[in-house]
Amino acid sequence: MTERDEPELREPPIAGDETSTLQGSLERERRIFAWKTGGLGVSGLRATLPPSTITLGGLRKHLALIEDNYFTVRLLGRPMPPPWDAVDWDADPDWEWRTGAEDSPEELAALWEAAVKRSRAAVAEALERGGVEQSAAYVTRSGESPSLRRLLIDVIEEYARHIGHADLVRESIDGVVGEDPPA
Repeated sequence: MTERDEPELREPPIAGDETSTLQGSLERERRIFAWKTGGLGVSGLRATLPPSTITLGGLRKHLALIEDNYFTVRLLGRPMPPPWDAVDWDADPDWEWRTGAEDSPEELAALWEAAVKRSRAAVAEALERGGVEQSAAYVTRSGESPSLRRLLIDVIEEYARHIGHADLVRESIDGVVGEDPPA
């Protein structure tokens, strides 16, 4: 149950409305990602599949950044929370990837879980004001503001792309394959 005593969406509904379908799709991607990157020690989270330098730890930290950037900053117009607010992104644009390979499994799990929790709260706050067609606080260089619908789709796409990376790296570590976590 969520803090609002509503069941958390675990799957997109078979014939649901647009909002519950988008939220269910995002929750499914989060669950798959947590499974693909979970249960590993330091060596597993630092493993690469050459020639790529992508690590599961880097993916965890990157998707925590994506969660905060899209839903805290872009949707609500609030400043980035720690640790993102202290990073000199101009000097180290790949900071999350580099440091994600250095952080402990516990630090990475806590960072990602906290970002997801903030994102869920941000989306719930926005939905209390209106539907998925409402404009986000973010304004593009061309002066347009994306809708909440667009932000949800962008984050779903980001997870889907990176779950593909996680699939390959995880299989190379311990042979774990599949689309859905075990029941």
